[in-house]
Amino acid sequence: MESAEIRRRWLSFFEERGHAVVPSASLIADDPTLLLVNAGMVPFKPYFLGETKPPAPRATSVQKCVRTPDIEEVGKTTRHGTFFQMCGNFSFGDYFKEGAIKYAWELLTSSVADGGYGLEPEKLWITVYLDDDEAETIWREKIGVPAERIQRLGKKDNFWSMGVPGPCGPCSEINYDRGPDFGVEGGPAVNDERYVEIWNLVFMQYERGAGDGKEDFPILGDLPSKNIDTGLGLERLAMILQGVQNMYETDTLRVVMDKATELTGVRYGAAQGTDVSMRVVADHIRTSVMLIGDGVTPGNEGRGYVLRRIMRRAIRNMRLMGATGPVVQDLVDVVINTMGQQYPELVTDRKRIETVALAEEAAFLKAVKGGTNILDTAVSETKAAGGTVLSGDKAFLLHDTWGFPIDLTLEMAAEQGLSVDEPGFRRLMQEQRDRAKADAKAKKTGHADMSAYREIADGSGATEFTGYATTQGESTIVGLLVNGVSAPAASEGDEVEVVLDRTPFYAEGGGQLADQGRIKLDSGAVIVVRDVQQPVPGVSVHKGSVQVGEVTVGASAYAAIDVSRRRAIARAHSATHLTHQALRDALGPTAAQAGSENSPGRFRFDFGSPNAVPGTVLTDVEQKINDVLSRELDVTAEIMSIDEAKKQGAIAEFGEKYGERVRVVTIGDFSKELCGGTHVGNTAQLGLVKLLGESSIGSGVRRVEALVGVDAYNFLAKEHTVVAQLQELVKGRPEELPEKIASMLGKLKDAEKEIEKFRAEKVLQAAAGLAAGAQDIRGVALVVGSVPDGTGADDLRKLVLDVRGRIQGDRPAVVALFTTANDRPLTVIATNEAARERGLKAGDLVRTAAKTLGGGGGGKPDVAQGGGQNPAAIPDAIAAVERLVVETV
Repeated sequence: MESAEIRRRWLSFFEERGHAVVPSASLIADDPTLLLVNAGMVPFKPYFLGETKPPAPRATSVQKCVRTPDIEEVGKTTRHGTFFQMCGNFSFGDYFKEGAIKYAWELLTSSVADGGYGLEPEKLWITVYLDDDEAETIWREKIGVPAERIQRLGKKDNFWSMGVPGPCGPCSEINYDRGPDFGVEGGPAVNDERYVEIWNLVFMQYERGAGDGKEDFPILGDLPSKNIDTGLGLERLAMILQGVQNMYETDTLRVVMDKATELTGVRYGAAQGTDVSMRVVADHIRTSVMLIGDGVTPGNEGRGYVLRRIMRRAIRNMRLMGATGPVVQDLVDVVINTMGQQYPELVTDRKRIETVALAEEAAFLKAVKGGTNILDTAVSETKAAGGTVLSGDKAFLLHDTWGFPIDLTLEMAAEQGLSVDEPGFRRLMQEQRDRAKADAKAKKTGHADMSAYREIADGSGATEFTGYATTQGESTIVGLLVNGVSAPAASEGDEVEVVLDRTPFYAEGGGQLADQGRIKLDSGAVIVVRDVQQPVPGVSVHKGSVQVGEVTVGASAYAAIDVSRRRAIARAHSATHLTHQALRDALGPTAAQAGSENSPGRFRFDFGSPNAVPGTVLTDVEQKINDVLSRELDVTAEIMSIDEAKKQGAIAEFGEKYGERVRVVTIGDFSKELCGGTHVGNTAQLGLVKLLGESSIGSGVRRVEALVGVDAYNFLAKEHTVVAQLQELVKGRPEELPEKIASMLGKLKDAEKEIEKFRAEKVLQAAAGLAAGAQDIRGVALVVGSVPDGTGADDLRKLVLDVRGRIQGDRPAVVALFTTANDRPLTVIATNEAARERGLKAGDLVRTAAKTLGGGGGGKPDVAQGGGQNPAAIPDAIAAVERLVVETV
């Protein structure tokens, strides 16, 4: 049974039994504590925590998941992987243990002809929590599982919680016996390789307190409503139903390994080393496609860094197996063809996915070339200092700047006889991750305890947003935090977070900055609002300070936003939609939105593109946008179902989380997007849009920055002033400026060439005199000294080689010359073959000189170059070279 059919049967089975089918959420987690969705229940977490009311009492899904804590282990075994699909059925206060157990048994053991998976009942073993007599009784008496196939396990294995205070409960796991070929008998308590867990039923019935680890926490009592959360690993069930040894041999991964064989000639199963590489490629390429499909782009931070890391690891392993050219196109196509049966959007989005993936492959191959030079220098410096371990910060630099996977650094360092400070590298990596997580969380919560926001949400419900229709209105303060802690009141000067029952303030989201303004109380107190966030879904938190008076919970208030700021942001947001559509018209659907920020009078828009956008195309895009403004198109918003929005062709932003009902913003016949932001009423209100330019912000991602309305006019007015000044300087009309300035620059460049030619000739004229004045150090001709400041690196190199060539016969020769260029010392040293036979190598001499100069250097034994920070140290560096020559010969 193919994976796509396993998925279809799961959803069909539970839909027929009254469960709402919930599409897989994006892998981009809507949770500041997570980079990526790593479990099937993550999208349902707000329902289990009581933050949001569930849309139905029963639900089912097949959720895309990515786990990355053990990326280095992927490939080494057949059990580790990064991407997986978790089939789940959920009950929110509806059925409980008996219902969940009966559903699981029915689906697993019903015949294939009846819509089940057709597993033999006698091969299924059950585990329950130590004291969960109720579950054990249901399995034995209601289902008929023999007592000898039911085992009780402890908290570590059969008790579930989120790792924080909140819902928890015992588990019951269903395991499949793969037979004696996989180990000794005795059930899952004895051998989890033979008895593979396929389905975990979690019975959420308790509330836990604070504590560490999986076992060290108290049970505080029963939950008011008992819930069900189950998870079946699709890949594990596919392994069993397809009769293969492990998940890498299942249909969705085996085809990737077959394509890798076709590209490299290496057969899976031929050798342990290449088998590891095959598994790395299969897993990582599939995960990469799924991440790119959900809008992740390669980068050096967060989820973008995860994608970059696994893509480059896959490409690296293809090269280890012998691939010499580009391979990503073929591998990505196989994944899209296979996974597209389950996720049709991959097929629809094929071109964009391929564009991002191919750009990252090209960037990595280029990085390998550049990073190798950096690594060689780091290795040389380490060896010169007598070290045998490449420092963790050097490995981190290679990783962070050049995208070198740590295993690549380990291997290349080992080839040169060095180990790598892995603990130091991983410490720096963890610090980077911690900073990224803390920044994301702090932006939303202001470092307040999330439970404080949940408590307010529980007591007052969601904040009603009135800002689409009005910019001010009456409201009531239903929550107040001072320094991140709930408080009944706040005084003048206090930094506060205020929750209102209804508000015209827009909370930051969808790329639109938050509103600012004031909240006035009947008592005369005034709160200046600087920011608005939604740390808990649906609850708007107004952040600011008490300017006058005392603020109390329950007080009546009048909230008013800064109208001019809102209008300026609305103009920017509408302009963003126009820019998005115009870029898609010019570049195709691959120019999909990858992020944006709409601020007063200006915006930035990120989009997918493997290459820079030509200036002529950007000009055409700008012209098209302003043509739309002149058409005076109405801007309207409508609430509809997500399916209806898709039918109408509305564009959705990658990574955004949408509910069943969505808001669609339409700009005449030009643009239609899913959007919760605020907009103008007509395109004529934008006045003018000026694109300032575009640039790269990451592999395959470009950024356009622009001005709108008065800001755009002011920019053009300043440009006009500059043009007028240039006209005066060059005595020409505006249309003549490019030609006249180009002519002036050409003449200047020609003059600089003549000056450079004269300088070079003057420097080289000194070659004969320098050679004639060589010192004799025990038979070695040594030319060492300074040349005039301002001599460039190329001229200094030519001079050194010329002097070396003028030293006659087989006499050993060392030429070491120094200069100062751009306030920095520079040296080039060369040796001839006779000198090298006596142990005098240019690279060793340069490192000695450069160290004295406060810098570094390197090169080949015959010629090397170095520099530093301290020009005043040149005499000391000359002396150091002389000493080393004397000591060597």
